[in-house]
Amino acid sequence: MLRTRLTLVAVAASIAAIVVAIVTAYQSVSPLVADQVDRGLADRADTVLALLDAGAALPVRPDMTEQLLLPDGTVRPLTPGREPLPVNDSDLAVARTGQGMTETEVVLGEVSYGVLTKARPGGAGAVMVGQNYAEVERVDSAFLWRTASITAIAVAAAALISWLAIGRILRPMRRLAAATRRISTTQDLSTLLPEPGRDEVGALTRSFNTMLAALRFSRAQQHRLVEDASHELRTPLTSIRGSAELLQRARGRLEPADETQVLSTLVQEAKALDTLITELVELATDRHTAEDPAPLDLADVARDCARRFGRRTGRDITVTAADPATVTARPQALARCIDNLVDNALKFSPPETAVAVHIRGSALTVRDHGPGIEAADHRAIFDRFYRADRTRSTPGSGLGLAIVHDIVIAHGGTVSAANHPGGGAEVGFELPLG
Repeated sequence: MLRTRLTLVAVAASIAAIVVAIVTAYQSVSPLVADQVDRGLADRADTVLALLDAGAALPVRPDMTEQLLLPDGTVRPLTPGREPLPVNDSDLAVARTGQGMTETEVVLGEVSYGVLTKARPGGAGAVMVGQNYAEVERVDSAFLWRTASITAIAVAAAALISWLAIGRILRPMRRLAAATRRISTTQDLSTLLPEPGRDEVGALTRSFNTMLAALRFSRAQQHRLVEDASHELRTPLTSIRGSAELLQRARGRLEPADETQVLSTLVQEAKALDTLITELVELATDRHTAEDPAPLDLADVARDCARRFGRRTGRDITVTAADPATVTARPQALARCIDNLVDNALKFSPPETAVAVHIRGSALTVRDHGPGIEAADHRAIFDRFYRADRTRSTPGSGLGLAIVHDIVIAHGGTVSAANHPGGGAEVGFELPLG
């Protein structure tokens, strides 16, 4: 669960920060405490030496033990009722020489002592002062326990605050996840997503909304394509079925001329059906999307298409270019666009006329010498299966220009259609500069 993982990360970060702060503070304070203890021993030793020289009584401290170490190793207690401090060779050396001082740590019973041995002026031995570490250890232990308690409380508070805060932060994401699960379960693309905010989750929600809008548009296009395709397929299929049933009923009794006409109708409608199915597959699958866009010289692609159609049809197809530009497009898709425009122009131009392809910058237009396009049809000719009234008798599926439109729009371009002042129509597109 994302909320749990994020909470654990936050708690781990809090623990690490607290531990670093405590260790740093402890390491900073511990030497200060040790220095304070050392200074206390030194001050107590100086006080004992001064009082001994003055012959004054020594005030008793509950955490201190004092004794006089003579040069011969004899120990004379200065604090009645206290256990004597152990003497080592270093202490004896200080007492015999009457110079220097030593510091050691000893254990009396179960209590640790810090011991300072300091020479007495005049060679009269040395003073040994022991500091009971019980209080220091108690303070140190209390510090550690109190620190541990505060750390536990802080970690618990951090965990609770993180859990609540992360839950609030993730709430829009949970609502978004619930909405997407509902969409995937019901396939209802009209389901509304939560209102997007201004944070990253809001940006994600807006991206999902954009994706849903594209999916809704795509589904609407698919429904429309299926409905239009079923309508368009019905005509050639009905003609083919009628002709086949006529031949079946006649069984050789038709006149040769009639039989030839029926067979010609069958072949013509079969070709039309084959063309329609091919273009439907092309339109529905967009096989060219697997291509990688590449920089292309628009004039070179147009000349290749013109040569190919010229060899195939024997028609005159001219290409003129004024300041041709390089565009970034999928090669086969761009060639298909120009092929469809040239094929459309050849269809409506008389056989003795030429089809002219003109390029200016990144814009390409193909001019025919046909009847032109009604003003109301300038945009409609790019719709799927659209056939203007004056062109319904010409062969075609009504998908060629729709394919051009879809490919050009996918490349970020625009399509156009207009009538040429000298007659005929000009249909083309313009792509962004590469």
